[in-house]
Amino acid sequence: MKHLFLIGHHDVRMFLRAKVNLIWLVLMPLGFMYITGVAFKGPGSPSNPRPSVLIDNQDTNFLAEILLAKLDAQGMRTVSGDAAKDAERGIRIPADFSERVLRKEQVKLEVFKTDKASEQSAAMIEFRVLRAVIGINSDLVQLAQQGGDAAITEARLRELQSQTRPVTLDATFAGREPVPSGFNHSLPSNMVMFLMINLLVFGGSSVAVERETGVIRRLLAHPVTRLQLVMGKVYGRFLLGVFQIAAFLLVGGLLFGVPLGREPLALVPGLLLYAWVAASLGVLIGSLVTGEEKTIGICVVASLVMGALGGCWWPLEIVPEAMQKVAHVVPTAWAMDLLHRLISFGGGLGDVTLELGVLTGYAVAANVLAARFFRV
Repeated sequence: MKHLFLIGHHDVRMFLRAKVNLIWLVLMPLGFMYITGVAFKGPGSPSNPRPSVLIDNQDTNFLAEILLAKLDAQGMRTVSGDAAKDAERGIRIPADFSERVLRKEQVKLEVFKTDKASEQSAAMIEFRVLRAVIGINSDLVQLAQQGGDAAITEARLRELQSQTRPVTLDATFAGREPVPSGFNHSLPSNMVMFLMINLLVFGGSSVAVERETGVIRRLLAHPVTRLQLVMGKVYGRFLLGVFQIAAFLLVGGLLFGVPLGREPLALVPGLLLYAWVAASLGVLIGSLVTGEEKTIGICVVASLVMGALGGCWWPLEIVPEAMQKVAHVVPTAWAMDLLHRLISFGGGLGDVTLELGVLTGYAVAANVLAARFFRV
């Protein structure tokens, strides 16, 4: 064990000697996390999205204002002006809306498509509009019952709405989990992808160079077994992964305010297992491929393919079910499942036993293959 730790710690020192490596290990991954988190951040949380709705309000009376407040309370982000370009649907309130309602005449709201119309949000928006309309109709009926022939005024309506409701509705997702967005997707996806990229590239290229320059043969001339040498190489890359994981969690949690779930410590075993898998695969590729440039090219392509397939570039929830099954051939998909279940969906350690078991299997298999095919 002593030789294993010595080899791993020496490799880490050699890596850190070149300060430019810290850019690839820490600064660039964190930069990508920030850019993608801001670019794909939707209003609301994954479990309570707030779709953008363009409001064409042609009525200047109080009932239109109360309707807009109802829409906002139902979880829709009403926009106008320059922000209208991001709207997923539009709602047109006619000019005689308040007048006809007060005359007890039927009036219709128009829900129309916009340039960025999203079919995924359409049903949600229409359902929330319906709830808002039912809410304002219920208030009007209650006022009519209370006041008889008394006129419906803004003061009476707002007083009624300020009262505590005897029954409330708490709506949550059922049957499937919400699609992660913003930093809830950016932190896990970039951490999983860059762990795989860096540990494959750094692990594979360094092993390939040391084999070509005879360093590995000279190490085996000392009282070091082949297994100790392989595990020492994996251990050194694993330590780099631990450093990168710590940077992601600290910056994401403290600087960007990403909630790390109700059991943040539950993230640790899964991330450590995944880092060990990536480190072992890097050593394996470095043993099988000759030449530093060829090794780097293969490692980059392999990590990008696993990243895209495993849900690092887009949430797996939006791809067909068949592709979701294919994605789980690679470890990145299982790592993303684990992180989303803990970070985005509020799960605990007991909810990710399957993911932990699969990642353990990947780690054991990667270690066995790295040891079996390690060449000097």
